[in-house]
Amino acid sequence: MNLVLTTPPANEPLKVQEVKTYLRVDDVTDTSEDDYLSALIIAAREYCEAFQNRAYITQTWQMSFDYWPSRVIELPRGNLQTVDRVTYKNSAGIETTLNETEQYVVSTRGVSGRLSSPYAQHWPSFVPFPLDAIVIEFTCGYGDTAENVPQKVKQAMKLLISHWYENRTPLSDTGQAPGEIAFAVSALLWMDRIAPL
Repeated sequence: MNLVLTTPPANEPLKVQEVKTYLRVDDVTDTSEDDYLSALIIAAREYCEAFQNRAYITQTWQMSFDYWPSRVIELPRGNLQTVDRVTYKNSAGIETTLNETEQYVVSTRGVSGRLSSPYAQHWPSFVPFPLDAIVIEFTCGYGDTAENVPQKVKQAMKLLISHWYENRTPLSDTGQAPGEIAFAVSALLWMDRIAPL
């Protein structure tokens, strides 16, 4: 299975101003470090998403296989919103798009979405293209805005951002142990972590 992000989130779970408030920045109108803080927000979100195997703000992914893996295919990243397209490519390189109403069904119920061939039917039989013959494009995430992202995720991000903001040199040079930060972040994120496929 190959997994590729095709449409990243349109915004982040945290805004620069709320991060400045959390960091107790004296002058919140000073924009000299806004780019750095924006980069820390993105890095913290990417870290937390990778740890939880989830998508937070709505984003689109493509998952590919060399052949049909099973009748029911579990879609990663959590909170499936839609399956946008399912295609397969034969050995001659000809791509065919499946029709949702006739050739597959989708469940968005629960943490992980699922895709299946209809009752008493099988996936189309074909001689597959050597690599990435089947591509499933899907949209997932808690929603389009930061308000949809759980507070514990935002708190974990703030802890990471605070740590990175205050420790801009390697930890071995500062003499600080990262264990407490790592424990606090993982404790916040662990409950909603999805096991990798």
